[in-house]
Amino acid sequence: MTFRAVRVLKEAAAIAAEDTRHTRKLLNHFAIHVPLISYHEHNKEERGPELIRRLLEGETIALVSDAGMPAISDPGADLVKLAVRNSVPVVPLPGPNAGLTALIASGLDTNHFTFIGFLPKTNKHRRDRLASLASQPYTLIFYEAPHRVRATLQELKSAMGNRQAAVARELTKKFEEFVRGDLDSIGRHFTENQPRGEFTILVAGCPAEDKPAGEAAALTDADVIQAVAGLMHRGLHKKDAIREVASQKGLPKRVVYQAVLDSDLI
Repeated sequence: MTFRAVRVLKEAAAIAAEDTRHTRKLLNHFAIHVPLISYHEHNKEERGPELIRRLLEGETIALVSDAGMPAISDPGADLVKLAVRNSVPVVPLPGPNAGLTALIASGLDTNHFTFIGFLPKTNKHRRDRLASLASQPYTLIFYEAPHRVRATLQELKSAMGNRQAAVARELTKKFEEFVRGDLDSIGRHFTENQPRGEFTILVAGCPAEDKPAGEAAALTDADVIQAVAGLMHRGLHKKDAIREVASQKGLPKRVVYQAVLDSDLI
């Protein structure tokens, strides 16, 4: 906590928090006696307009998150959008951010990176999302719950190969830990050790040698879609057509699959 953050919380008319019981511990530690308002994923539709009304009346409302940076993989993002639409000033007071904190100690490329956050919950949507990210050349940053860490590491390896990666848990806390290596060795570590705490997973970008080159690199999505459509017109099932086009054009199957997935033509 910065001195400024403590001062702002003390001066606010109210503090919006995901879990008021959790935030109360923080306020008690700093002797902050300000009313708490529950604001979370399940009540944001009704509570958001209420908070905006108070802000428009001239009150100062502070927003805190249970962990990490407010509005990053957090319902606070919706309140910020509401405030901006209503011309209410939004003042950021940055604190620890798991994604960037993990990145700078990961040993992976920090010049270019993409923050993904949590993957979709359904298996199909997770597979589709990972397929779309597999050719991304930048370091990828994911958040994950402890009970899903093992499965997610396996999914990442299946979609992207055995890349270099780093897993960080409990960042800026007493039991902070980094596990670095390739996805296979990290997966073995968490098979032998029960995942506990808040997790950030970082995966190296797609190696240059895995990217299509020459003629394949010059192909557009339209070219790929047209080729798949032509094979389907000749009677091939979509899955088989995608595999055949990938083989013919020298493209990773996931690239062809994503082009077809993004198209409304097939």
